Amino acid sequence: MDIILSKKSYIVQLFFSQEHIENRYNLLHNKTMKNNENNIVKVGVGCWIFNKSGQVLLGKRLSKHGTNQWAPPGGHLEFGETPQQCASRETYEETHMKISPKNFEIISITNDIFRETNKHYVTIHVIVKNVSKKPVVVEHDKCEQWKWFDMDKLPKPLFLSAKNLLKQKQL
Repeated sequence: MDIILSKKSYIVQLFFSQEHIENRYNLLHNKTMKNNENNIVKVGVGCWIFNKSGQVLLGKRLSKHGTNQWAPPGGHLEFGETPQQCASRETYEETHMKISPKNFEIISITNDIFRETNKHYVTIHVIVKNVSKKPVVVEHDKCEQWKWFDMDKLPKPLFLSAKNLLKQKQL
């Protein structure tokens, strides 16, 4: 029995990082997270938009989920939509910048557990470069401002999915 458990433990460690295992354990045993059958993992799309100067577009969030944190445009993937279509739609809805879905490229996926709001997202991150359009705040109840930032001078605090992507060093 001990040998089988040791092999299972080894296999788990082989496929998952120690941080992942600890996060999963904490999620299952942490009383601050409500873990019940009503919890749903949602799919989000983060749109990393770079201008011709290599700066990234970030907005200061006002919504309850991530208040006063900086994040790229993005939102929920709708049924039947590709991540690129979602990125194009969300970018337009939030900034009035029209960018074709074919210009977005998938760069990574993050697993984002928001303990404060009891939300869990799998976020598909997409990128587009050399954008010359200017963003406009459209959803005044969700975003205070849009601003271009150099990658070595990003504002704080960053939204969790943005922090998780930057940890992967995918940008």
